[in-house]
Amino acid sequence: MPINIHPSWKSVLEEEFEKDYFKTLIQFVKEEYKTKRCYPKGGQLFSAFDYCHFDAVKVVIIGQDPYHGAGQANGLCFSVNDGVAFPPSLLNIFKELESDWQLPLPLSGNLERWAHQGVLLLNATLSVRENEAGSHQNQGWETFTDAVIQHLSHQKENIVFLLWGGFAKKKGSQINRAKHYVLETGHPSPLSANRGLWFGNKHFSKTNTFLKSKGLTPIQW
Repeated sequence: MPINIHPSWKSVLEEEFEKDYFKTLIQFVKEEYKTKRCYPKGGQLFSAFDYCHFDAVKVVIIGQDPYHGAGQANGLCFSVNDGVAFPPSLLNIFKELESDWQLPLPLSGNLERWAHQGVLLLNATLSVRENEAGSHQNQGWETFTDAVIQHLSHQKENIVFLLWGGFAKKKGSQINRAKHYVLETGHPSPLSANRGLWFGNKHFSKTNTFLKSKGLTPIQW
């Protein structure tokens, strides 16, 4: 099965695509999409890479798996399609952004605008069955996205990694922290945010302060 991913990533990850685990993963995903309703749409599985090319990555945000409700997931972590109500975690992200950056809540929860500026919105698992959270975990996606993080860590420098919640923090073990800027906080879900583990982290302003210190263009959040 040819992997429909942007050429800038294909050259970096081509060895990964030839590994046995990845071939088994793709067979699983193909069968799931053929026999069940899954998200995001098949053509959007690698949207995070298509919107944010390897050479352009400045910031990485790591999510867990796609939204599993109809019409929500679009291949970018925490992002929803235009016109879709904000899920609770995304709403809390925007509330923190409002507080940190004095920005009003946006009209759309589609985060393509971030991805186009060099924000890789990477879920650890890139697909899911409808209404079954975590249903495509432990099939190989996590191994693949670990490899993505490793390549970014080894081949680039001065990336800001935003690790929100325990799951993302575990993925952070792949990062060389001598070369990159890592910020950690609680997950933006209400369960975490309402316990005081999310709001006030100021990750958006801290990210831009770091980028500017390295002569890089800040993100227009």
